[in-house]
Amino acid sequence: MPLEARAAEIRDPVHGYIYATDVEKDVIDSHVFQRMRRIRQLSGAHLTYPGAQHTRFEHMTGTMHLAGLTAQSLLSKGELKDDDVQQLRLAALLHDVGHGPFSHLFEEVMTEKNGLTHEDMTTKIVKESEVGDILQKYGFDKETMSSFAIGFSPKKPQFMNEVIGGGLSVDIMDYLLRDSYFTGVEYGKVDIHRVLNSLEVVEKRLALNHAALYAFEALMIARYEMFKAVYFHRTVRAAEVMLIKALSLADSHMGLTDVSDLNKYLSMTDEVVLNKLTELKTQGSSDLKRAKQLAEDVRDRRLFKCVFERVLHRRDQDRFMARIFAQKRVRDGLADEIAGKADTDPDLIYIDVPTAPSVPITSTRQALTSLTLVSRTKEGLVPETVKVEDLPLVGAISGYMDILRIYTTASLREKVEDAVKEFFGKEGYAGKVSM
Repeated sequence: MPLEARAAEIRDPVHGYIYATDVEKDVIDSHVFQRMRRIRQLSGAHLTYPGAQHTRFEHMTGTMHLAGLTAQSLLSKGELKDDDVQQLRLAALLHDVGHGPFSHLFEEVMTEKNGLTHEDMTTKIVKESEVGDILQKYGFDKETMSSFAIGFSPKKPQFMNEVIGGGLSVDIMDYLLRDSYFTGVEYGKVDIHRVLNSLEVVEKRLALNHAALYAFEALMIARYEMFKAVYFHRTVRAAEVMLIKALSLADSHMGLTDVSDLNKYLSMTDEVVLNKLTELKTQGSSDLKRAKQLAEDVRDRRLFKCVFERVLHRRDQDRFMARIFAQKRVRDGLADEIAGKADTDPDLIYIDVPTAPSVPITSTRQALTSLTLVSRTKEGLVPETVKVEDLPLVGAISGYMDILRIYTTASLREKVEDAVKEFFGKEGYAGKVSM
């Protein structure tokens, strides 16, 4: 970025100095964006990894920075125009502005209740808040930017959308480096600059120079290991299961997922919502009483205990446990049977089946299945499309990672653990679940 375009600078522990232009500074200084300082990047992970206090704010500015580096690389190769650089940086800066309190946890509840995602809220916020006014003041169309911010703009070439929301997105690269740094684990220390500088464009799609394949594979393996070690860590998920349950139980009373009032949505942050949950007037409601207790337990780190765990890695999504346990009746039925054997309340048995593709998903929420590799020759770029599963290292982890866990309270741990062992026996879960 030219020195004269630097209206502000941010000292970032991951990337060093991050510079912002006038329009970026105004967006960052807005009330809407400053709210992201009060939403943690990793929800309840700080209860397991105390250093994981970083927020969406740092991640979003870091993603903007990496988008700028990518844009400069593509500009030097003649794939972008000067005006595209600023738009790409702005889209990256705003890509997560729609997140609610507790990030993806709130999204789980919101999607279940009204079918909305944080991408839907990003689009709404860019179009209907002060952010859109700031963009328009600087000559950017807020309608275009609202879809570009989620990597899904029909007015932009596909490769630009992929920089924001594809399998090689700058979002993935920032969160892996950042989450690894703040949790203290080592998996995210990969050479993302090798990947960024090796990006090419073939038929308006993002491609990778064949010489950087090793760096891409390291990135994918790091992501896989981070899911196992951090994002799906059993104690991290214990806190998250509790928060999801508390939010869901209190939603109808508190109107948490009613997004008709955008100002109300924008007022909700991690601590604001947690405090409201712990201060609930239960009014004789068993749901509100449970929500309040769960919130208090999260606040004071009295977390659920895991009494059963089964980790599966499948290539065929149709054979996946998640498909079975996505059905609430199946989860409730399993909880009822285990509770019966443990002689306890089924509401104190919690079934958790987090699932994610082993490789990244695109803006259309499809797993990355192929990659275009290119070689530069005297005649130009020579492309080759390969299936991810055929890549030497990534192929070994491609598919879906699925974890079945059963949680209960600390006081019931032994009783429920014995009941689970009796229920599953030596046959595993497969013979016990009715499709």
